Amino acid sequence: MRTLIVDDDFTNRLLLQTFLSRYGECHIAVNGKEAVAAVRTARQAGQKYDLICMDIMMPEMDGHSALRAIRDDEAAEGIFSKGAKVFMTTALGEVDQVVTAFQSLCDAYLVKPIDLSKLLSKLQGFGLVR
Repeated sequence: MRTLIVDDDFTNRLLLQTFLSRYGECHIAVNGKEAVAAVRTARQAGQKYDLICMDIMMPEMDGHSALRAIRDDEAAEGIFSKGAKVFMTTALGEVDQVVTAFQSLCDAYLVKPIDLSKLLSKLQGFGLVR
């Protein structure tokens, strides 16, 4: 599994990277702008991401905007149904934020602090790990 972890907080990135690296390669982006560039670069190299863990509140480009850009790129390439699974990982648990995330076509929403057993359950549910 190839994973992109997108978060402006070092501790959150480290937690996710430590947990997810046992399942495969992990890359890091510190904001949405870097995330969109990383996804585009990976796809051009034929090495798409299977999972993107995306924070919402970040500098330069927030998670909602980055997710929309990623999904627009996938749709333009006709790979939407085979695109990356995107889990929004955020401290924002308000209903409007959850609705906006799913409207932007995220696959799952996890509230921080991340419960690693819930994350594992989501990964298993999407067939990303056994």
